[in-house]
Amino acid sequence: MKHILLFGAGKSATCLIDYLLVNAPRQKWHVTVADHDLMLIKSKTGKSYYVTPAAIDIKDQAARQKLVQETDLVISLLPPPLHIFVAKDCLQFGKNLLTASYIDPEVKKLEKEIEKAGLLFMYEMGLDPGIDHMSAMKLIHSIEKKGGQISAFRSYCGGLISPESNDNPWQYKISWNARNIVTAGSSGATYREKGKVKEIPYEHLFDQTKTIHIPSLGKLAYYPNRDSLGYMSAYKLEDIPTFMRATLRYPDFCEGWSTLVKLGLTDDKEKVQTDDLTYFKWTTQHMKVDKQLSNEENIANHLGISAKSKIIRQLKFLGLLNGEVINLGEQTNASVLQNIIESRLSMEQTDKDMIVMMHEIEFERRGMTTKLHSFMITQGEDNMRTAMAKTVGLPLGIMAKLLLQDKFNLTGLHIPILPDIYNPILKELEDYNIRFEESFE
Repeated sequence: MKHILLFGAGKSATCLIDYLLVNAPRQKWHVTVADHDLMLIKSKTGKSYYVTPAAIDIKDQAARQKLVQETDLVISLLPPPLHIFVAKDCLQFGKNLLTASYIDPEVKKLEKEIEKAGLLFMYEMGLDPGIDHMSAMKLIHSIEKKGGQISAFRSYCGGLISPESNDNPWQYKISWNARNIVTAGSSGATYREKGKVKEIPYEHLFDQTKTIHIPSLGKLAYYPNRDSLGYMSAYKLEDIPTFMRATLRYPDFCEGWSTLVKLGLTDDKEKVQTDDLTYFKWTTQHMKVDKQLSNEENIANHLGISAKSKIIRQLKFLGLLNGEVINLGEQTNASVLQNIIESRLSMEQTDKDMIVMMHEIEFERRGMTTKLHSFMITQGEDNMRTAMAKTVGLPLGIMAKLLLQDKFNLTGLHIPILPDIYNPILKELEDYNIRFEESFE
């Protein structure tokens, strides 16, 4: 019997756990799910014979390493800063590692040791990053195989609320780690457009948004995502004039979030004492307040907008203009904001989320210029088995199955851009209604 160890039982783990346990009898697996919250683990694993819940502190080295030593394969859905603990354990005890997170500088330092040990560390095996890499590389390889010369590549992806559950002025609800939502874009963005490198600082990232048309959905806004240039060599598109990876949102979200950034409410460096601080005073900590004006008028004047504007409605929806005391002790602004959106933008039990992905590739073949559009829309079932949980968890589960079946002869630190990886995984994802449609211009 093969043993799989999963670290993390949060929002993105639900469908992965389902997949592992459904496949466990036939594949002869036993799964250990480790998290600090035992009740959370049990809520997702039930009473399955094929699972062992393990409540541990991930920073408890002895407890963590004991689990790693006893397994055949490790999957990590921990917060990104904690992956390095697991990665070093896997290297020490000779275990393969799968995760949905970006390759970070710390694990990059281990690249030669991973290769020397004959291990496979597959990072970015989730949604974005993950399915975006696999679906994009399938298109790129197909175009190049037919003699096409690619001149522009743009890839967009977003976790959104499904239209029938889109009922608040932010046009957004949380389907994944709220911390990642608050800190998204904090390092700014870099991409290439018509041969020129564009660098967008964080403070302007959300007010530079443009829109694209998605079939059956209409216009969605997008903003550049992180450092797109770092993927040009991975995709072997180093010389093309235009290359951008971007995040999709409904337009209203970007306008509102740009306001929160301008007010300094996403800052994660300096701490504030919130025990006697009202939400309005917290919101206006970086501006002068005229006591003769209403809270709405003060904010509106500072932002140069109408007190009856959509942005003011968004701030009121989050409770940022009221006189209630926050009472969370000493926190960074980002932590306060995280607490607020977890309370105000959480999904209701019957809410459904939606993943939208679009690739746009311009290429020339036989003297003719063509634009290829490839898009995917996947809906969740409810607030637990979300589209986000499906698209993050299922690629990891399928990769785990193939790896334990010895389908790959691959070692080192990788992301899923090889045909031997993406072909079987994309094919099986279609069984779960995760598929792409293509059109040409």
